[in-house]
Amino acid sequence: MMALVVFTGGARSGKSAAASRLAESHGSAVVVAVAGVAVDDTEMAARIEQHRADRPSAWTTMEVAGLPIAEWLPAVPAGAVLLLDCLGTLLSDVLWGDGKQLTDETEAETLAHALTDALAARAGDTIIVTNEVGMGVVPVSTSGRLFRDVLGRANARLVAHADAAYLVVCGHSIDLCAAPTDPVWPTHE
Repeated sequence: MMALVVFTGGARSGKSAAASRLAESHGSAVVVAVAGVAVDDTEMAARIEQHRADRPSAWTTMEVAGLPIAEWLPAVPAGAVLLLDCLGTLLSDVLWGDGKQLTDETEAETLAHALTDALAARAGDTIIVTNEVGMGVVPVSTSGRLFRDVLGRANARLVAHADAAYLVVCGHSIDLCAAPTDPVWPTHE
């Protein structure tokens, strides 16, 4: 049985560390797919390097920035655990990589659906880290709001396919699948 597990949370919440611990506990080979970002400052470069340094040396890293998912996803062996860190960066690359200026929400949704559907259909255990971007300040820019909305819906779509999903807050993983999807009236006994 193949499993899809999603970790979401805010910046520095511990979601990548939680996902890495789960991947390490699997006992199989791990392939980490990273959609690199253009590093234009030393602080961001240090963050990226720290993530790499925290991973076991036996893990394989695939840089997938600029590559269509149909090209890199089949290259991950079915017997290996795929750890994608992170969906937000990958989606940003799909929407705006290589100088694209995508502003059409319908087109962005179509691309996001194709991405999440491909990940959910993978024939192998898959762990996805993603950003929970809808709990903060409303972005000032049109592209920022588009990204927030599209990633929020992509996260919901992915979690709907997931076998397990966790919201990581302050280093603690909260099981989203244990919570009801619809609100319920409290019972008074």
